[in-house]
Amino acid sequence: MHIVILGCGRVGSTLAHTLEDTGHTVAVIDQDPEAFRRLRPATARAAVRGVGHDRDVLEAAGIASASAFAAVSSGDNSNIIAARVARETFGVEHVVARIYDPRRAEVYQRLGIPTVGTVHWTADTILRRLVPGSAGLGVGPLWRDPSGTLVMTEAPLTEVWVGSRVERLESAVGVRVAYLSRGGELLLPRGDETLRAGDMLHVLVRATEADGLRARLGARADDGREG
Repeated sequence: MHIVILGCGRVGSTLAHTLEDTGHTVAVIDQDPEAFRRLRPATARAAVRGVGHDRDVLEAAGIASASAFAAVSSGDNSNIIAARVARETFGVEHVVARIYDPRRAEVYQRLGIPTVGTVHWTADTILRRLVPGSAGLGVGPLWRDPSGTLVMTEAPLTEVWVGSRVERLESAVGVRVAYLSRGGELLLPRGDETLRAGDMLHVLVRATEADGLRARLGARADDGREG
């Protein structure tokens, strides 16, 4: 799996090294060549200097064969433009953008670009978005109870559940929705809350059933949508 990263700050370099350590190939883009000093020599050899939304720069980084793209530079506008180019022009499946201004988050979510704010920003968070089922990267659940019975994890809402109520999803999938991330805000939903496109679910599930959660969320159930 090849992954392109825009921005070679602390987060970008951490992502690059973590992904490489787990067998992925990585190319890092940054306008400042000095930023590449954060990278290991082998990683720096694949670095590309330039603007992250420039098609030639992205192509030099291998975007045409990339499965994921992370825009983690210091500029909101640069991140969202680059993320849109990666998704809309090159068809990259997993795209995520770092955001500093939470007021813009809802706009970006409507464009279909998952965003992560600086308040809760960690390399683990972005890894979950870039590589679904990223337990193999050493990324654990968001929370685990002391007995190991329950875990809390996050998953994007799939299209089949858009327009459904929280209580219906909980019943069909076998989870409890702890909270939702929507448009840069965190919500504590009631059972009759209607789920929307772009919602990020944070759910409690039995640890033994966590690995199959994404598959269950993507499966179409008879009661998946409101009648």
